[in-house]
This record gives sequence, C-alpha cells and structure tokens, in this order.
Amino acid sequence: MNVENIGKSYDAIVIGAGVAGMYQLHKLRSLGMSVRVIESASGVGGTWYWNRYPGARFDSQAEIYQYWFSKELYESWQPSERFPAQPESERWLNHVADKLDLHQDIEFNTRVDSAHWQEADGTWAIRTDKGDQLEARYLIACTGMLSAPLEDVFKGQSTFQGQICHTSRWPKEGVDLKRKRVAVIGTGATGIQATQSIAPEVENLKVFVRTPQYTIPMRNPKYTEEDWKHWSKNFTYLKDKVLNTFAGFDYDFDGRSWHTDTPEQREQTLEKLYNDGSLALWLSSYPEMFTDAEVSEEISQFVRVKMRERLNNDPDLCNLLIPTSYGFGTRRVPLDTGYLETFLRPNVEAVNCRETPIESIVPEGVLMQDGTVHEVDIIVLATGFDAGSGALTRIDIRGKEGRSLKEEWSNEIRTAMGLQVHGYPNLFTTGAPLAPSAALCNMTTCLQQQVGWITDIIQYAEAEDKTVIEPTKECQDEWVRHHDEVTNQTLLPLVDSWYMGTNVPGKPRRLLSYCGGVNNYNQHCVELARNNYPGFVFA
Repeated sequence: MNVENIGKSYDAIVIGAGVAGMYQLHKLRSLGMSVRVIESASGVGGTWYWNRYPGARFDSQAEIYQYWFSKELYESWQPSERFPAQPESERWLNHVADKLDLHQDIEFNTRVDSAHWQEADGTWAIRTDKGDQLEARYLIACTGMLSAPLEDVFKGQSTFQGQICHTSRWPKEGVDLKRKRVAVIGTGATGIQATQSIAPEVENLKVFVRTPQYTIPMRNPKYTEEDWKHWSKNFTYLKDKVLNTFAGFDYDFDGRSWHTDTPEQREQTLEKLYNDGSLALWLSSYPEMFTDAEVSEEISQFVRVKMRERLNNDPDLCNLLIPTSYGFGTRRVPLDTGYLETFLRPNVEAVNCRETPIESIVPEGVLMQDGTVHEVDIIVLATGFDAGSGALTRIDIRGKEGRSLKEEWSNEIRTAMGLQVHGYPNLFTTGAPLAPSAALCNMTTCLQQQVGWITDIIQYAEAEDKTVIEPTKECQDEWVRHHDEVTNQTLLPLVDSWYMGTNVPGKPRRLLSYCGGVNNYNQHCVELARNNYPGFVFA
C-alpha cells in the first residue's frame, strides 16, 4: 500500500492502459483534468500486453489499426507488415505512450478491486488490491472486450504435473516448447494462431477440437518506407472512412446485393475478397449473409470448398475441421497462416471433442470421457473469455443505493449504448456490452469514437457547471430494445458463441456487440451530442 494513495482525489480514474485507456488519459488531460490510470499489467498495451502467446498478431490492417488524432503520430511509426505480430504491437503502443508522456499518470501492477458510488458527495470510492483508497468524480472503465480469460475451465487442472498456460496470460519470459508433447485446447482465432505457430517446434501436438471455425488464409506482405508514405498521404481519407463503414475498416459492403448480382458476379466477388487475405470477405462482400439463411449457406459453401482443398480433401479432417452447423460470419472469422495445413504434419493430431468430450485434467494430461488419457508435457488453454461483461463484473462495482453491477448483469445485461449504465452515475465504459466492439468492429475505430464521445459529454457537463451524468431508465430501455430489434433481424442470435455469451455457464443470453453498424452507431452518438444529450440527466 502506498500511503500517498490513501484518500487521494482525482477528477477521473481510468481503469486499463490499453488502446482506449491511453487515449482516454490523453483526452482528459487535454481538458486540464487530474487523471490516474490503474493498470494491472506492468506496462501499457492491454490486449497487446497480455496476449503474447506464439503467433499472436493483428487481423486488422496496420494502416487502419491506428490512432487518428495526430497525423504526426501516425507517420512516426512504420509497421513492418500488414498484420504485425504482438511484440511489434506492444512496442508501437509504448511508442505512443512515450510520445504523449502517459507513463507518469499510470499506476502499474495494480488491480481495481471495488468502486462504490458515494451519493452524498457525488464521487466514486475506488479500492485497489494494494490497499489504495482513491476518490474520483468520474470512473471510466477501459477494461477491454476480451480481457477476462476463462482459465479454470476443467476439473483437475491443479493436479497436472506439467505446465498449463492460458494464451491470454502467457508468461512474459516465454515457454520452452521445443521437443515437448503439447496440447492446445480450443480452436477459435487464438487457438488457430497458437496451433500453426508452435507445430514446427514441438515433438508432438494434439489439438482438441470441439467447434470448428471458418478460416481465411492471411495475406501479410512486408511494408516498406514507400508503403507507409502512401498510407500517410491518405491519412485524412482513412480517418474519415473508418468511421463511416459498417465495421470500422476501410472497406465496406458498398451497396452490393446478392439478389441483384448474377452467379458469375457473386463468384467473382467472393474470389476477389477471399484472395485479399483480410476480413474483407466477411465484412464487405454481401450483407445478406447476416440475414438470409440461403445466402449464408451459399457463401459458407464457398469457404468450405476452399478449406477442403487445403486439407487435401482428407475426409476425417474435413469432417472435424470444417463447420457445417452454422454459417460463415455468424461467429468470429479468423485469419490464418497455414493452420489447416498444420494438420497434415506427421507430428500433429486433431482430437475430436464433439464425439468424446474432455472429462478432466489428470496428472499425466487430458482425460477424455471414454477413459482415454492423452499424455502431454504442456497444456495450452485457448479457452476464450467472459467477453464484454466479464472484466467489469470481476470488479465490485456498486451504484446508487448499493446496487451491484455484477448482480444486475447476472440477470440481464443492459447498457445505454455501451457507454453508461442506468443507476451508476458518472461511470463510463468503452468496449462494453451493446456497443460496437470486438465482434464486428476494428477496435481502434470503435474505442476512439467511444472515448471521444465520453470526453465530449464530460466537457459539456463541466461547461454547464454540472457534476453528475446518468442515462435515464427510459434511455437505456430504448437502446436495449433497439439493440435487440437489430440483432433479431440477423442470424447471429441463432448461433451459440461468445458473441451471445453462451460460452460462460449461466450468463444471460444477449448479443454482446451492437451489430447495426459502426457508421450508424457513430451517427446516433453525433446526433445525441448535437441535441445536448437527450436521455441523459445532468445534476
């Protein structure tokens, strides 16, 4: 405990020093506010600090996974390739923090345990795991959409005689995988990256497959100085473009329709976007894939054919690794670098968890329900996250009259645009449920837009000499109704996935990310600000 942090008061406390938290600190400091960021890691970066597992990298292109408030900052860092790997991403964010002199206002290696609203004086009382007791008028949770890892997943994990590593808590010093028998449990985007990266160096790799994923080969060319001069020249165009597309990328659906294109035009479009080696096939081909089951099936079949070719049409591998029970794009679409081909290696085995689920972890390795034990030295848990809500419900957040956010969200997850929650004055959130976030958004686009809106409403309140900001119940109810109405026009809620919270037992089922489009969401936020924030109470 730092005695200097007993009763210390700030204008704002920000939780998290990732992409959003760093920008929020910069924005609030520009208003002349006293700000402290609380960060559980030893450095900045958020996602790009914690996710240092082998193969971790962007799947948004480097030229648009950027901060947009300074062309000079944009030009000052040249990515080495289209989709940089984790170490480079972490260095980039440290570069940003150094340029903006952010480190001085960040408390590292510290976790927020609780935050309680004090009605009498209109402040938040914040307690940390170090015993710090802080106060702030505004509490801004930049805790991340995918930052609450599901680590204790299987019975018996503590009995394992080898090493267990969750991908999101990979040891900073690394893990010696050479000539080891390794298990990877999970085949989402993270499991795919880890599998394809470690297979060449391990003695034997067993990948435990339950839910297969549609996956697209990544095209990842190196970037030269000339390339970056080209992107820098287009800075203003890109900055405007990403805020006005469906998913916050520089590509979009652009009015193309499945029903008016000929079969030849459809095939040509799908081939072109597939070969782009980005998420463009998912987020800029045909919007009907999200709403029309027949279109979804045809596009899914297009991707399945590609996947079968990559697996040499091996019937067992195709049956296990190619999805058929859900449509392309209704789950997170990963980009890969030789993932499917990895299963053709002699040292790699795909273990079918659909037919025979995992029973538990035993001292020797992984025990299946049929009694088979897969003996391994290292277990890699690519088992995902308590997405959207988990990072917030792991903090004891209490609003008016002691109401508990964890308890409320255990019954139903509700927010006002993912930016505030009724009953929790002066609490703001980024990357939170019911806003565009990791599911259908280039995160730097969405996080900066949300940070900008939060900063603007705080500045508005300060100018009006108001100290408390809270959405009305009616405002929140209207947003939840709209969110659900848009969701139910799509195929997304028909599929079990972390999008819907179904990967966490007992979690209320609701699409965690707004799917009405980053462009539409942004326009709604702009209109609220233009009309002096109807639905929000200032006191």
